[in-house]
Amino acid sequence: MPEPRTFRDEPVSFVRRSGRMSEAQERAFAELAPHYLLDVPRDVAWTSVHPEARLDPAAEFGRQAPLIVEVGSGQGHAIVAAASARPADDFLAVEVFRAGLARTMLDADRAGARNLRLVEANAPEVLSGYLPAGSADEVWIFFPDPWHKKRHTKRRLVRPGFGTTASAALRDGGLLRLATDWEDYALQMREVLDADPGFERAFEGEWAERFEGRVMTAFERKGIAKGRDIRDLAYRRVPRG
Repeated sequence: MPEPRTFRDEPVSFVRRSGRMSEAQERAFAELAPHYLLDVPRDVAWTSVHPEARLDPAAEFGRQAPLIVEVGSGQGHAIVAAASARPADDFLAVEVFRAGLARTMLDADRAGARNLRLVEANAPEVLSGYLPAGSADEVWIFFPDPWHKKRHTKRRLVRPGFGTTASAALRDGGLLRLATDWEDYALQMREVLDADPGFERAFEGEWAERFEGRVMTAFERKGIAKGRDIRDLAYRRVPRG
């Protein structure tokens, strides 16, 4: 009998970090996770998603509403602000770093944002399988890890084939919004998505206008402080055949 797999077939876009949780972070997981953090069946790794697992957004949120998914939500600044400002919409934050998940839950609870859920999982597995096909109105990818060293670029989230993954989750006409402060990654994002038959540009010219719904975060400030230009992109899911 073959040995069961204990690793993924594809490289992931993150390195799992471990560290001591603060008292507040521990409290977030103990007291707030039952409401905010989804209990995801796992596959071969702690951040994997079992191929048969499916989220039922209407059951989870208790209503039918537009669903916005942020991939790599970090400390949660963007998605907590959006969820607080848009109570008629539902939001799902996808993140693998537990400190970021804890901070997001604490801030969401403080802001009274009950229309937000978090999933601790590898984003491509969430987009391609855990989310029902066409269930997301928008997918946000703001300042993903650029993996700027040449030998590491294969680990970038937005690489050839990613369009198929993202388009699976989006409804027809849904939007994929991206932003980065690394020019070569922005060029790669544009090249990958321009070539994908599941998407069409939702902007004119070289780059999209800055998305007004994105609050200024530490990542964006850091890029600006280092003199890097912020580049936005927006793509629309074309109708399925």
